[in-house]
Amino acid sequence: MPTPSHNDEELIETERTCRAGRSAVPWPARAVVTAGMPYGNKPLHFGHVGGVFVPADAFARFLRDRIGAENVRFISGTDCFGSPINEGYRKLVEAGEFDGTIEEYVRRNHEAQKKTLDAFNISLSIYEGSGIGHSGEVHQLISERFIEKLHENGWLRREKTMQFYDAEAETILNGRQVVGRCPVQGCKSEHAYADECDLGHSYAPEDLIAPKSSLTGTVPEMRPVENWYFDLPAFADFLRKHVAGLEADPDVRPIVSQTVKEFLAPPIIYIKNEMREAYEAIAAELPEHVVRDPEKGKQSFEVEFSTIGERDEARGVLERAGIRFRTGKTLVPFRITGNIEWGVKAPVIDGLEGLTVWCWPESLWAPMSFTMAINDKLGLPRGSWRDFWCDEDAEVYQFIGQDNLYFYGVVQPALIEALRPGDILIPGPTDHPVRQTRLVANYHILFGNKKASSSSAVKPPTADELLEHYSVEQLRAHFLALGLGMKSVGFKPKAFDPDPEKRADSRVADPVLKEGALLSNVFNRLARSCFYEAQKNFDGFMPLGQVSPEVLRKTDKVLLAYDETMKRVELHAIMAQMDEFIRWANKYWTDGISAAQKGEDETARRQVLVDSFFLLRVATLLMHPVVPEGTEKICDYLSFEFSDFFSWNYDFASMEELCGAAEINEGRHRIRSLPPRFDFFPK
Repeated sequence: MPTPSHNDEELIETERTCRAGRSAVPWPARAVVTAGMPYGNKPLHFGHVGGVFVPADAFARFLRDRIGAENVRFISGTDCFGSPINEGYRKLVEAGEFDGTIEEYVRRNHEAQKKTLDAFNISLSIYEGSGIGHSGEVHQLISERFIEKLHENGWLRREKTMQFYDAEAETILNGRQVVGRCPVQGCKSEHAYADECDLGHSYAPEDLIAPKSSLTGTVPEMRPVENWYFDLPAFADFLRKHVAGLEADPDVRPIVSQTVKEFLAPPIIYIKNEMREAYEAIAAELPEHVVRDPEKGKQSFEVEFSTIGERDEARGVLERAGIRFRTGKTLVPFRITGNIEWGVKAPVIDGLEGLTVWCWPESLWAPMSFTMAINDKLGLPRGSWRDFWCDEDAEVYQFIGQDNLYFYGVVQPALIEALRPGDILIPGPTDHPVRQTRLVANYHILFGNKKASSSSAVKPPTADELLEHYSVEQLRAHFLALGLGMKSVGFKPKAFDPDPEKRADSRVADPVLKEGALLSNVFNRLARSCFYEAQKNFDGFMPLGQVSPEVLRKTDKVLLAYDETMKRVELHAIMAQMDEFIRWANKYWTDGISAAQKGEDETARRQVLVDSFFLLRVATLLMHPVVPEGTEKICDYLSFEFSDFFSWNYDFASMEELCGAAEINEGRHRIRSLPPRFDFFPK
């Protein structure tokens, strides 16, 4: 069997160093990957899929290849409860477009979401819902236990607050049945609801500017209701230490710590400069505070208080004086329960009955419920969820959009800390409490150059509509290449360009197809060349042998760089690395086979094919998280088992690692015959 001519000690030592570096990249023994929870009131649009699900899926697939599929849980589910669902259901029923129950409405939307995710090859371990299937049963139990633990540890406050009431409709309004303008200083949201806006800011309902009932169009009244609130302000010091750790971690995206820090500001009220005289008249009635004059060009001056309670007391004084104001971002008590009927049932504590859990807190612990549910289905003990959420050798990676950083980056860490020293299910202290998660936050994925949503003027295409114009693998590769971890980026599919002339002009390139060209042209060419050469000149066998040092050096370097880049979850950089590597591998084949044919050198021909199949193997493994369908076709035609082929548990020294002893002795491995003009990655 021929061997490469280059075999000096320096090259061998370089290969050993690269492999040692690759194995030194720290990966957990077990991992959970989450992809948020879409509301159960609508189909998925391109932002759901491109901004969260595809990146999360690529990372989950990589982890399965890297640490073993049995050690990874990729979880999500439909958010079955909350005001948006109530409101969506009410509108359809009133319009005569739906005549089923709200449960049937949610189930219909859930099934549509699941079908879309399947179409995009999103490989979730479980996709049920907070009120669907076994997951719903587990989630009800965990919600009760979580809230009881917060109360047991002294972090719940029973508070009487004001809630909107529509006198004409004679009903308390849920969050989405009240619309107005966000009262948080500097917020540009055009869609604010009872106590949160669509940019993720929370506030007291009575602070909402220009509230209006969506039921009758009237200005609603404020009536008192009792609910449980989590004492989030008590965790200010913890969150400051937590954010310092985030800032020091190079693998955490800066947007995470930057957003969390915004909410660690002291309680501030902003008052328009023209109201300064009115403020001066009642300043003595306010709790102790500090006034800051406006910076040049600013329209408001600041009034800062020591505590949230003092700020809230000042709000009442300002309201009675007719002084309009806005509040700044700060830590405020976080609502745990609500008063709408459709929701997870809250436990009865201190005699307070008839409450449901607000959808946001229960969605934060839903991933724990889903982990328990999938482990139940796998026949594992209920307590095995701790192997993924509590063990020091485990990690939870949560893929989210930047709009949700307040909930995942501020509230969730405090809720997890509030469980200490105990657990959700085990009474008393535990040596291994729930660990903090790692947030992978993406910026907005814009439609063109604008933020699109179903409630804005710019309507995004649904994920299903995209598949009428593009292949799944074209879209997956393009979404990952956008670099949403770095900045907000526009998604500009030519097929949806509002200008019909541009859509019809063949000279105008489609940005979505850029990465697809790498697949359908270069990667296809490399794969087909290897197969057709084996069929033509090697009796349909892949020749085995030692891989050339030049090829080993190249693959070792790309494996190490890829591994380190995945550790930082920089998926756009993965795409850039693979573009360079696949093009290099294709050129290596083209130049090598051309030289062998020109020199009529059969030994060189064989070595080029040995090297090129090895390059194809590495490229296919590394592209597997990005384009699973095409890469699994390559594996199938190579006649290897998926579990072996898509694994990092090899030295990556030759193809012989994947073969049996008999094949190694014969120096060849039988592969499947490839049909003429076959495409692993169709256009």
